[in-house]
Amino acid sequence: MRLWHKDLIPVLPRQQLLGQWRECCAIARNISEKGSPNHVLVNRIMDYPMSHLYTYGFLVGMEMEKRGYKCDFMRFGHYFTWPHEAQLLDKCTLFSNWHNKKYLRQCYCNLEEKHDCGAISDKEWGRIVNEF
Repeated sequence: MRLWHKDLIPVLPRQQLLGQWRECCAIARNISEKGSPNHVLVNRIMDYPMSHLYTYGFLVGMEMEKRGYKCDFMRFGHYFTWPHEAQLLDKCTLFSNWHNKKYLRQCYCNLEEKHDCGAISDKEWGRIVNEF
């Protein structure tokens, strides 16, 4: 499990973007059913109000729709009990102290390794490199 750095969402390769939606739904489900995601890479989400996870998931879903993929916002929103629209956060404040420069670098290196191993195409990697 991993929540890619928020600034990478617009350039995530197809596989990582679609996987990120599944991750968001799984994390929300685990928090709802078990009280925690119980995974070392995402446990930090519990240090933030759930509006952060909801906003992050919304950003992922909007990027999916922008690229023409179907996104079931109801599936994700099912795990939240407060008025969703009123709880969207500004992207600048989203996961502050977690989605920082160091975490961006870690995620970038993870994507670079995937490219080096052939899991991300040169075209997809080029989009990332051109942005960062």
